[in-house]
Amino acid sequence: MIRNTTAGWGSIARWFHWGLALAIIGMIGFGWWMNHIPARADRFFYRSIHADIGYVILLLTVLRLAWRAINPTPAPPAESLRWQKIAARVSHGALYLVVILVAMMGWAHSGARATSYSDFFGLFHVPQFTSPDKAAADAFEDRHIFLAYVLLALISIHFVAALWHHFIRRDRVVARMVTDEVG
Repeated sequence: MIRNTTAGWGSIARWFHWGLALAIIGMIGFGWWMNHIPARADRFFYRSIHADIGYVILLLTVLRLAWRAINPTPAPPAESLRWQKIAARVSHGALYLVVILVAMMGWAHSGARATSYSDFFGLFHVPQFTSPDKAAADAFEDRHIFLAYVLLALISIHFVAALWHHFIRRDRVVARMVTDEVG
């Protein structure tokens, strides 16, 4: 099943979910490591790789949202209370929003640096929408890091909710993000 149904997620939606999950969690860890290693000559290289992967995550997130817009969303379990449905919708919306904001603040930081991270894996230059300005670069970087921690908190809430669905409620919410099986 490639496309979503009202009963389950299709393979493309699952690929987007798990691929972005691994990339985002990896980027948060890599970003933390990058900012906590002592200053060294190859620091620009690591930050450039971080930026390149960030551009990919932003693009994949936009594609994921487009895919979600043209596909049905599986219905929540019938026994879900109204507040649970609202919480799920708000938390998913917050995850998408903060992923985009983190990436956009990183991109803004890149353009505001004197030497940007616009060289995409040596293939081409990513257009920058901010101009070099040290104070702005510092502000964008601070917001990027703050929002990355907000994103980590939202991911943690998402993970705990998935555990609750799987182990406490014992419904199919988690299973349908893992397999094609419906039922």
